[in-house]
Amino acid sequence: MRSVHFLLAFVLLTLASSIASASDPSPLQDFCVAINDPKAAVFVNGKFCKDPKMATANDFSFSGLNIPRDTGNRVGSNVTLLNVDQIPGLNTLGISLARIDYAPNGGLNPPHTHPRATEILVVVEGTLYVGFVTSNPENRFISKVLYPGDVFVFPFGLIHFQLNIAKTPAVVFAGLSSQNPGTITIANAVFGSDPLINPAVLAKAFHLDIKIVNYLQKLFGGNSE
Repeated sequence: MRSVHFLLAFVLLTLASSIASASDPSPLQDFCVAINDPKAAVFVNGKFCKDPKMATANDFSFSGLNIPRDTGNRVGSNVTLLNVDQIPGLNTLGISLARIDYAPNGGLNPPHTHPRATEILVVVEGTLYVGFVTSNPENRFISKVLYPGDVFVFPFGLIHFQLNIAKTPAVVFAGLSSQNPGTITIANAVFGSDPLINPAVLAKAFHLDIKIVNYLQKLFGGNSE
């Protein structure tokens, strides 16, 4: 009888674990609203597939990632992302690549998050101060100074940044675990949304005078309409 109970418990645990490990496919865009009429559909969770017989080498390649990018902007960095939009062959493969260029003396890839990906980067040139913040309630800040050849991982969905602390330009290459990782730059999303978030909400959330919030929303080009 004990053996029967043991066997039944084993079967139930196996069934429970298989159910627990099951999940829906991860989203490949911000949202995908369901629709009953396929004729009115615009997007799927990912991309439609080309007939494999029609695929060519160009579907799986990209040229020019060796070329330095312009960093003459407000933050002093430039991200060249190669996702499924640039390399169609990445569709369904769950990976993408980025080159990030940083201006000397403070080029910054500002605090941001990738809602659909973990990121791993390798420093090719320069010296970077990088870090990420863990989730609530700890909000632990983990950081490190990186040199050429160093590798660092930013876990899935956590806020992170990179700052060039050298007097020379910096370059990294980063791999991301999604064909469309997405990027939410924190300051742009909060103060530059379209339409704007009610300033009273941000003033209370960030403990700021509402005039400062108004200034920041203008600075980040938020749309009040």
